[in-house]
Amino acid sequence: MASDLSVILPRVLIVSRRTLRKNKFVDFVGEYHLDLIVGYGAVPVIVPRVNGVHMLLDSFEPIHGVLLCEGEDIDPSLYETEVDVSGLSPEELEEIRRLHASDTAIDKEKDSIEMRLAKLCLERNIPYLGICRGSQVLNVACGGTLYQDIEKELSKKHNENYELKPQNGVQVRHINYDDYDGHRHVVQVVEETPLHQWFKESMEKEGKMEIRVNSYHHQGVKKLAQRFVPMAFAPDGLIEGFYDPDAYNPEEGKFIMGLQFHPERMRRPDSDEFDYPGCPSAYQEFVKAAIAYKNKVNSSTSVPQPLKLDGEMEMKRKKIVRSFSIARIIYSGGLGSGLQPIKESELEAGAEFLESNTVLSLQQENRLKQMGATVRNAGSYIERLKLNEERERLARNVMGKMSVEQLSDLSAFYHMMGQICSEVLERKLQWDCQ
Repeated sequence: MASDLSVILPRVLIVSRRTLRKNKFVDFVGEYHLDLIVGYGAVPVIVPRVNGVHMLLDSFEPIHGVLLCEGEDIDPSLYETEVDVSGLSPEELEEIRRLHASDTAIDKEKDSIEMRLAKLCLERNIPYLGICRGSQVLNVACGGTLYQDIEKELSKKHNENYELKPQNGVQVRHINYDDYDGHRHVVQVVEETPLHQWFKESMEKEGKMEIRVNSYHHQGVKKLAQRFVPMAFAPDGLIEGFYDPDAYNPEEGKFIMGLQFHPERMRRPDSDEFDYPGCPSAYQEFVKAAIAYKNKVNSSTSVPQPLKLDGEMEMKRKKIVRSFSIARIIYSGGLGSGLQPIKESELEAGAEFLESNTVLSLQQENRLKQMGATVRNAGSYIERLKLNEERERLARNVMGKMSVEQLSDLSAFYHMMGQICSEVLERKLQWDCQ
């Protein structure tokens, strides 16, 4: 059936970008992103940049991958601290807003949606590919920081430290509005990284560990989050790509990566031919990881086969079930006149079971619950019930004082824990059945 999770394609969430058209807001996603995701075997699911969507992300489940791409500048309050500030004057900030007017309008709703999705991927190891702004979101979500303006902050840094001056004294131009799609600059590729693997053949032909990439940004990674490893540097030292080596194995559903450039748009003039054969590889490996992640999730949530008992165990089970059934009848109102007298021996099987010190497997405990078995110690159960009620009351008081965003984060955390518990429980149940 088409609705069977085992046969549907993996779902990749992509957050739209908002623009103004005919005095109305329009949400859109670049077609190149969608073409590559579909072409490699996944279904793009567009998350609209609409107020309140950050509270509805559970409705987009199942999520097998997240692709975050271009957009406006990230709100500096999400990454700036008293220790790490831009140091830009009000006049400089105003000049930046004037030069990059289309990018500097902060979109807090988009920030909120994408930060939540990035953190969800990190918590649940969902494959994540960040392009341009998406790479910056990933870095900030993990505790990294950004340059609010590369040209002003990096040039100031170079002037203060001779060792950081660009090679040959050339300042790198990271955005060129006059040659928007045609502009390229060199990046040095780090060996033994996925980027090196994808572009290795092209670099060997050129005899250099570098490629030329497009560039559409005035911000970039300042401090790289600790979990990441750089994959490429611009001549001015700016990190142009990074990944988490401990979360990179597409065949096993692992992929966490950020690219500052746009490989999907690195194409020859007036053509769909890529600048390098390796340009679409990030999307190919990302979708491969999404497929593997989907298969892994489906297998962990599949319904376990019923436990088969041999003849002797089945007889014992039936005696215990009958013993509990009789005890329930007696407890709820007696035998009545229409039932046969009960032998004391018929209650012994249940009593012996409850008094035994045998450690039950999770599978056995679940089967007993399904049969309506009583708990071993009712008094202890009542005490725990009262304690839980008190804890619930205290929790409600605390949560009543929390903000909507804090409650949303808390809900996402417990959703993740529930997923982990389900996976571990399933593995234990399958082990017991073997």
